[in-house]
Amino acid sequence: MTSLFLTWKALLYILLTLYAVITFIPFLWALSASFKPLSEIVSGEPNFFPKNFTLDNYKQIFFQEPLFLRWLFNSVFIAISVTLLNLLFNSMAGYALARLRFRGKRFWFFLILAVLAVPAQITLIPTFLILKALGWLNSYQGMIVPSMVNATFIFMMRQFFVNFPKELEEAAQLDGLNTWGIFRHIVLPLAKPALAAQAVFVFMGSWNNFLLPIVILFEPEMFTLPLGLNTFKGQFISYWNYIMAASMVFTLPALAIYAFFNRYFIESVTFTGGKG
Repeated sequence: MTSLFLTWKALLYILLTLYAVITFIPFLWALSASFKPLSEIVSGEPNFFPKNFTLDNYKQIFFQEPLFLRWLFNSVFIAISVTLLNLLFNSMAGYALARLRFRGKRFWFFLILAVLAVPAQITLIPTFLILKALGWLNSYQGMIVPSMVNATFIFMMRQFFVNFPKELEEAAQLDGLNTWGIFRHIVLPLAKPALAAQAVFVFMGSWNNFLLPIVILFEPEMFTLPLGLNTFKGQFISYWNYIMAASMVFTLPALAIYAFFNRYFIESVTFTGGKG
C-alpha cells in the first residue's frame, strides 16, 4: 500500500513538473525576446537566449515612449483604488449578510447569487450608457466606480463571516463596542486571510482588464497598460521587441503581489468553504 502511494505521489510530481515547464516556456521566451532586437525576433529562429543582447527595448519604452510611464501610473492608480474599495465594500456587504438582521436579507443574498451567473460582457453596454449619461467616459471614476464591488467576493466574505466565531463578537459587545466597532476592530483584523486572497484576485483582475478600458477610454493619455501595449501593434508592422519589454514590466507587479500573498490562499480556502 505504501509503495503504491509513493508511486502515485511520484507520478503526480512528474506531471506537475511537466506542466510547470510547459507553462514557463512561453514566459521564458517573452523574457528573452525583451532583450532582442526586432530583426532577431522576426527571424523565426527558436532560440531562448539572445544572440545580440540589448537593453534598447527597455530604454525605448521608458525614455522614448512619452506615454508609457503615464500608462503605468494609470494602471497602478486604478488597480489599487479598485482593490481598496472592493476590500471595504465586499467585506461590509459580506458581514451584513452573515451577521446582521434586516428586511430583505434573503432577497439580497439570492440576488447576489443570481448576479454570479451573469457574464460581465452582458453588462458592458449598459455600463457604457450609464457612464456616458454621467459624463464619466475617459475618466478615472469611469474605470473605478463600476468595478468597486464584486458579487463573487461578497459571497466569499459572507462565507468567511458565517464561520467566524460569534464568541469574539459577543465578548466585544460586553465591552461596549457597537456593530461598526466590532467589525472594524475585531472582525477585519482577523479576516486577513480572506482579505489577502481577495486583494490578489481583485488587483490582478483590474490590472489585466482590457475589455472595459477599450470601451470607455479613447484618449491615449488615459490608457492603461493593457490598452497601451496594443498601440505597439500596427497594420503593417508590430514592434514585438517593445511589446515583450513592456509585457515584462506589466507582469512584475502581479507576480510580486501573488508571491507576497500566496501564503494566505490555503488559510482563506479553509475559512470560506464551510456553512451555507
